[in-house]
Order: sequence, then C-alpha cells, then structure tokens
Amino acid sequence: MNYPVWYVPTFGGGLLIALVAIVHVFVSHFAVGGGLYLVLAERKALREKNQAIMAFVRKHTKFFMLLTMVFGGLTGVAIWFIISLIHPAATSLLIHTFVFGWATEWVFFLVEIVALFVYFYTFGKMDDRTHQAIGWIYFGAAWMSLFLINGIIDFMLTPGSWLATSNFWDGFFNPTFWPSLFFRSFISFMLAGCYGFLTATFLEDEQTRHRMIRYSGIWALVSLILSLPSGWWYISALPEQAGKLVTGASPTIARAATVAAFSMAALAGLLITLILLNPKARTRGLIVVVMIAAMGYMGAFEWTREAARRPYVINQVMYSNGILAKEVERINLEGFLKNAKWVKHKEVTEANQLEAGRELFLHQCFACHTVGGFNNDIVSRTKNMSFGAMRKYLATIHEKRYFMPPFVGNETELKALAAYLTAGLHQKPLVEAASAADDRGQMLYEENCAACHAADQLQPKMVGWSQEKIRTALDKLAALNPAMPDYDAPPADKDAMAGYLFGLNNPEAAAPAKIQGGTLYDENCAVCHGIDQIAPNLKTWSRQKVRSSLDNLSAINPAMPDYTGTAAEKEALTDYMVQQAGGAQ
Repeated sequence: MNYPVWYVPTFGGGLLIALVAIVHVFVSHFAVGGGLYLVLAERKALREKNQAIMAFVRKHTKFFMLLTMVFGGLTGVAIWFIISLIHPAATSLLIHTFVFGWATEWVFFLVEIVALFVYFYTFGKMDDRTHQAIGWIYFGAAWMSLFLINGIIDFMLTPGSWLATSNFWDGFFNPTFWPSLFFRSFISFMLAGCYGFLTATFLEDEQTRHRMIRYSGIWALVSLILSLPSGWWYISALPEQAGKLVTGASPTIARAATVAAFSMAALAGLLITLILLNPKARTRGLIVVVMIAAMGYMGAFEWTREAARRPYVINQVMYSNGILAKEVERINLEGFLKNAKWVKHKEVTEANQLEAGRELFLHQCFACHTVGGFNNDIVSRTKNMSFGAMRKYLATIHEKRYFMPPFVGNETELKALAAYLTAGLHQKPLVEAASAADDRGQMLYEENCAACHAADQLQPKMVGWSQEKIRTALDKLAALNPAMPDYDAPPADKDAMAGYLFGLNNPEAAAPAKIQGGTLYDENCAVCHGIDQIAPNLKTWSRQKVRSSLDNLSAINPAMPDYTGTAAEKEALTDYMVQQAGGAQ
C-alpha cells in the first residue's frame, strides 16, 4: 500500500521469490554443512595418511568455494533484490526489527569468506593443526550465520510473544527457533554428503572413489534420518492455524508434502543402494538423481514454511499484500485508495470503476495471483462467477478461504474489484446474482464454491449420487478434503445447493429450491423484531414500500444495518412480510 507494485503478470512475485529462494537455500545450507564435511574429511585423510583422500578434499574445497562464495553470493544478492521489489513493506519491517541481527550475520559472513580463502590457498603451505583450525573457524562462522538467519526467518511464521512486547529477543527466540535450527543443521549436513557424492564420482582412482562415495553417503543418510524427528518437532511447534494448513487444509502445502514424501523416499532408497547394496550403481546419473531428490526435500520444506504463514507474510502482523493487520479497521472506514500512496485513482467513480478495480487487484491480490500466468491464475479462478456472486464472495473471502487476506476497503471499492474480476477480465454484465427464486442453489454455489470448482468439473464426479448423498456431503466437506472449509450455512441454503448440484446430472428430477422468506426473516431479523411485532405496522404499507425499505433500513433506524441479501432474497423476504401483514395494500 505504501510502495509501488512491481507488476510481472506471467510469473507473479511469489513464484519468483520461491524460485530464487529454493536455489539459494540449496547452496547456502551446503555452505554450512560442507564446512564441517571438509574439516572431518581432511582429518580422515591425515589420520589414515592417505594422500589420495587429501587430494580429493583439496579438489572438493575448490568446488565448494566456487559454488558457495560465487554462485551462493549471487543468489543471496538476488534474494535481497527480489524481496525488495516484491515485498518492500515486509523487507523494511524485518530490517528495522532485526537491524543488529542482520549486521552481526554480515560480520560472520565476512569471517566465512576470509577463512575459506585462507583454508583453500594454504593447502600444503601451513601445518596441519593450524590448517584444521582455519577450517573450524569457517564452519563456526557459517553455522552462526545459519543461527542468526534462522531466528529472523522463523519470526515471520511464529512471532510469538513479540506481538505483545516488540522485544528483539522475544522475536528472535520465537516458538519455532530451536526445532528449525536443528532441522536446518541436519539438512545442511545431508546436503554436504550429497555434494560429496557428486564430486567423488569424478575421482579417477576407483578405490578412493568408492571410499569417498561411501563416506559421503553415510553423512547424507544419517543426517536425513536425524532430520525427521526435528521436522516433526517443528510441525508440533506451529500455531494452530499454521498447523491446520500444514496438515492438509492448504492445497499448496498438500502438493509440497507429496513432493517431500516422494523426494525423501527416493533419497533414502538411493542412499542405501549407493552405500550398501551395489557399488556398481554408483554412477554419475544416479548421483544427479540424488541431488534432485535432495533439492525436492529441501524445497518442499521451504515452500511449506512460506505457505504456512498465509494469509500473512509476517504472521499476525502483515498480510501477504503488505497491509498491516492493525490498520485494517481504519482503512475499511476511510477507504483503501484514499490511503494508498501509489495509485492513480483515489476514489471510485462510475467512470473509473474498472481501472480502480484493477489498481485494487494489483495492491491486494497480485502478491499471490497472476493474470493469465503460471502462479494462481486469477482469470481461470474467476471465470465461473457472476458480478453479484463475486461481490458477496469478496466480502467474506477470508472466511471461505482462510489462507487468503480479507478485502480491505469500503463497499464501493469492493464492488470495483468485483467489477474488474468479472466485467474487466471476462466481460460479464455488472448485475447482481440471478433474481429468480428457482436459481437460489446456483447462486449459492457461485458465491461459495465456483472460485475453486466449476460446476461442469464436479458434474461427472457426482454421477449416480442421490440428492440426499450430496446434501450429507455438504455437512462434512472438510472430511472429504481437508483443503475445503466446512460449508457454514443454514440448512435451507444447503438444501438449495444440494438441489442445484443434483440437478446437474438429473435435470428432469431436480426440484427447484425456493427461497423461504420465513427462514430469511428468522436468520436476519427475528433476533430483534418478532414478526408479530412489526406485522401491524406493515398493514398500511404497499408491497413496493416494504421492498424499498430493505435497501434503506439504516435510514429508518440507525441501529439497523441495511439488509445485504441478494435481489432474490429481498423479494422472498418482502413476500413473507407482506403475507404476515395481511397482504399488499
């Protein structure tokens, strides 16, 4: 809201961050575990007085230095560059909150650079004891860099008591700090073994090649096994909402979990095969598969950590679109466009409605959705929704899809966004949902389900289902698929939607679900006004006057909110009230 939007419609910001981040962490964690691998491999060569192993360590150190210091350094700069463009508000908050933490990490990174250069260029030119000490200095500085960055990035998911105290240490030693530190440490050791695999395959001496492949494989396998309990510890430390997302409520995380499971199984199987069962299988082709599996395992964890924060980029503090949670109430009252610094239109008019809606999309939705692109394409996700259904969907989007931020702004701005997503992207008419009572089930489906499931996609899956079976399913959607929230609606609405869904495959048997005015009255009005109390006052009112009053209840009595039902619901409610009053005058 306070920064311009870097608009990349095809890829989107989230996908770009993910691609750069996963590549970087795959190298940066090797920079930690690889330091320990080098020191212990050198010690092995010294203890066994094996010059072939020592030559391998020296060659591996050169590969290690070029990969971590050159490529790793470039991807590290790329991380800062891309998050500053895509999430400047979150980047600013993290820098200001942990400025001394970042400064300390950069000092340790400088120590890493110097120690690694000294370590490599003094091979054979320094006594063994001192050379080993330089290696330990490198590993210690690298692990401290991990220690410091771990506290900051896990703060984004679990800020813990920092929310109340704003204390540096409360944010740094957050609820997931220790489990994440152990998990990342074991992952870094696992990657060190996998990279050792890779360089060992280039050794010409067969005996040394097999010895170092076995040595590297033990590193990787033991570390992989040890990462599992620490990963479980990490999941158990997550807050309730994030825990639900990780355990199946998020489709994104469900896909990442599948990748993690297959990658882990492939990695473990290959490691066991290459270490114990068949030395002839130790080919470069299989080693590449090991590296891909390791990257899948690490990448799935990073993707899960990012997705588990939703709808926030910093949990409970800042939404993924850069809006601070504490400012939502004020912005809803004043209007989003009025408060946004980088928009052309400061208020919505009839002439600029679609353009203003596009600006609202860029500032509130583009952080996660592309326009016709690869990542969460908004075009395909909105094609089945009418303007009226979209308007109602946006008003409660954070309830229906609780990993999405709420719409922030006033009612006029909400309609502008709905207009852009329907008329702007799909040239649909700007009219409310169907007004005929017989269309109530379809209207409810569009408002609650069509964003994720087109009716023609569900139709073949429900062939042979009875209307009773469909109705029962609506009571336990989360049990059918943890990614679907339960449909929290009155029984009459569920009956109407079940009738519509049943009618997709049984048009001749589906009975239209009429809107029940009495049910609507009970749900919206009866808590304050019994129908027997207001019926006498309506005896002198015309039907048109009763209908018009539903659009202006707050003008009749400021204590009453305007009724926001659809046109069909207002008509049904009017009919019921007129009937109870004794008929229209």
